[in-house]
Amino acid sequence: MTAPTPIVLAFSGGLDTSFLVPALAERYGRPVITVTVDTGGLDEAARRELGERALRLGAAEHRIVDARRAFFDDVLRFLVFGNVRRGAHYPLSVGAERAVQAREVARLARQLGATTVAHGSTGAGNDQVRFEVALRAFAPELEVLAPVRDQPLSRADEVAFLAARGLPVPPQGAAYSVNRGLWGATIGGRETLGSNEPLPEAAWLLTRGAFDAPHPAERHRLAFERGVPVAWDGEALDPVTLVERVEAAAARFGIGRGIHLGETILGLKGRVAFEAPAADVLLTAHRELEKLVLTGRQQRLKESVAAVYGDLVHEGQLPDPAARDAEALLASSQERVSGEVDLQLRPGSLFVEGVRSPFSLMAASRGRYGETTGEWSAADAAGFCRLSALPALLHARAGGAR
Repeated sequence: MTAPTPIVLAFSGGLDTSFLVPALAERYGRPVITVTVDTGGLDEAARRELGERALRLGAAEHRIVDARRAFFDDVLRFLVFGNVRRGAHYPLSVGAERAVQAREVARLARQLGATTVAHGSTGAGNDQVRFEVALRAFAPELEVLAPVRDQPLSRADEVAFLAARGLPVPPQGAAYSVNRGLWGATIGGRETLGSNEPLPEAAWLLTRGAFDAPHPAERHRLAFERGVPVAWDGEALDPVTLVERVEAAAARFGIGRGIHLGETILGLKGRVAFEAPAADVLLTAHRELEKLVLTGRQQRLKESVAAVYGDLVHEGQLPDPAARDAEALLASSQERVSGEVDLQLRPGSLFVEGVRSPFSLMAASRGRYGETTGEWSAADAAGFCRLSALPALLHARAGGAR
């Protein structure tokens, strides 16, 4: 007799995926191999603890895949290029990584000879769509199981299931659903089920206590080359290390903390708390540098494409070829986005003190706004004003205005 093929479970270590390890093994009588795709937010101790917990829950084997650099190169850099924030507020802190995680889970399943993968997304959220669109695009031959969605149980039921078997329950238990990645963290709980309640201070993960004993202001310098962050305070760093360094600095000030209310992929209104210290700093600094080196038309064109790209990422449509087209334009727009941004971090706020670039359009002009023309004469300015008024003048004249 041949051994049953394993079920490869995307394992975050949260309540839903912890529940699924024994639940899948009991229901299908097949070994469960857990895989954690590290797209940020895990130190060595956390990685080790995840593996130990998976084995205690009954996993036949645990694998971890370091996909942090792939996540930055394949997704995050384009979110930076586009200054992407959903609802002009939320920087897609966690959902952006799902396609990369699904791709790596599918790749590992193929290597292991597995025919079935599983995820712990619910039927009411966005992640089920993100995972399954990516899985079907990257590995359409794989069977996809989503028991938490298809046979819904409450979080309290899942806790009881684990407790009845003497299995470990995640530290946050049933109170909050926490997702953590390179671009920040999201937190969902009772307070986010409605539209008006704030999250208690104890529920925050990265910025907890930032305002209890505020730190004095700090100044930092962030450098970009062709839109990619490359140095922090003069130290050249790879993108992953730089993002992690910026997060540690900004989180102390409570920067990047927010609650996003928006429309889900399914069309419902949803609310989630997020902490994105690094994303807030990088997106704000990058946007200000772009203002110095891009023309107004470049900015407007790029903003329209970035909005579409943000929708594609949010909706789990990263495999769509339209995303490659958007990425091509966003990458092209960054040819001159190189320079340095001076920042001041203060409790709860980020202040851009100045920007500089060898491609500065401000420095390239002989004119100075509000001071000297340099590039034209007074007569040129008068003629420009007359011509600029012409459409409004003709409209008024055609309507019989006096």
